[in-house]
Amino acid sequence: MTRNDYVFTSESVSEGHPDKLCDRISDAVLDAFLTQEPEARVACETFATTNRVVIGGEVGLSDQDMLKDYMGKIDAITRACIKDIGYEQDKFHHETVEITNLLHEQSAHIAQGVDAGADKDEGAGDQGIMFGYATTETDALMPAPIQYSHAVLRRLAEVRKNGTEPALGPDAKSQLSVRYENGKPVGVTSIVLSTQHLDPDLSSADIRAIVEPYIIETLPDGWLSADTAWHVNPTGKFVIGGPDGDAGLTGRKIIVDTYGGAAPHGGGAFSGKDPTKVDRSAAYAARYLAKNVVAAGMAERCTIQLSYAIGVARPLSIYADLHGTGEVDPAAVEKAVNAAMDLTPSGIRHHLGLNRPIYERTAAYGHFGRTPTDDGGFSWERTDLVEALKAAV
Repeated sequence: MTRNDYVFTSESVSEGHPDKLCDRISDAVLDAFLTQEPEARVACETFATTNRVVIGGEVGLSDQDMLKDYMGKIDAITRACIKDIGYEQDKFHHETVEITNLLHEQSAHIAQGVDAGADKDEGAGDQGIMFGYATTETDALMPAPIQYSHAVLRRLAEVRKNGTEPALGPDAKSQLSVRYENGKPVGVTSIVLSTQHLDPDLSSADIRAIVEPYIIETLPDGWLSADTAWHVNPTGKFVIGGPDGDAGLTGRKIIVDTYGGAAPHGGGAFSGKDPTKVDRSAAYAARYLAKNVVAAGMAERCTIQLSYAIGVARPLSIYADLHGTGEVDPAAVEKAVNAAMDLTPSGIRHHLGLNRPIYERTAAYGHFGRTPTDDGGFSWERTDLVEALKAAV
């Protein structure tokens, strides 16, 4: 039985969170290689701790001399990311951090499965399952708890970086518990906000006085009330942040990156992976399809699952769940999405224009629910498949 009245919670983390810093570096490396060669192969992982960043994984360019040249640029790319995020701490500073580059050439055994799939098309880079989700509860067709958790941190990052609130530091986490009535979000029962601050004398009450106006302006009117519980820096001081306070690693915030727990997740991380890796590209395609199904009025909620095998081009299965909100049969949706879009890895890449340096911007504040840009960023958020889906049902 579907519940209509409940409270659901999602969290977000800022661009300065140690894991997100690592995601940012991995995606910046990916963008650098895609800028040089749209068909570049990249699987980049980053680890960060006190005064150290370690980068490893596999990369591939058609020109080996060019590959060697780009390996020499990793240090500058990494420092630029750390500087833009804002880390200038004694034990984690963009100028003094020690960077170790352990990237190496892609495995030929992996490449052979991707380059020549079982049906003579480009094969999937790995096996796995990927999910996409959309819901009418926000204009972005995203779940409200994760969408607004991101929005709060994005707004605080803006005022930190433009100098309006210089007391705030780069590392932060948010969490919203959203109350639903009749299946619709109507209010926030609790807010958790932990943010690094540069002045050690600031109390939790001082930090709340700084952040509260921005949280109020970010959330929908009427969502906050006298009954909303606020927990701002609940443990007290938060001066030591980022990798100096806690180690970071690429790919550890997969629920933050997607739907905040409101939908299934296949388990694969996104950052640092080129679009031949279906962990990333097929998850983007599944979101694109689910969003267009909802935008077409076929359902108020939609989950799409795709599954792949390494070296095999076409998905092994397509599954649609309309969560009891559908205006059409889910089986008809499955046939429609398969007819409306080529779901091979190469088909996804070409349809969504994924062979471009558009990934560094995805590393914080969610891969979904964002606004498509003129240069092809967040192309999977377009709703240009609506008419094709309607025609295919």
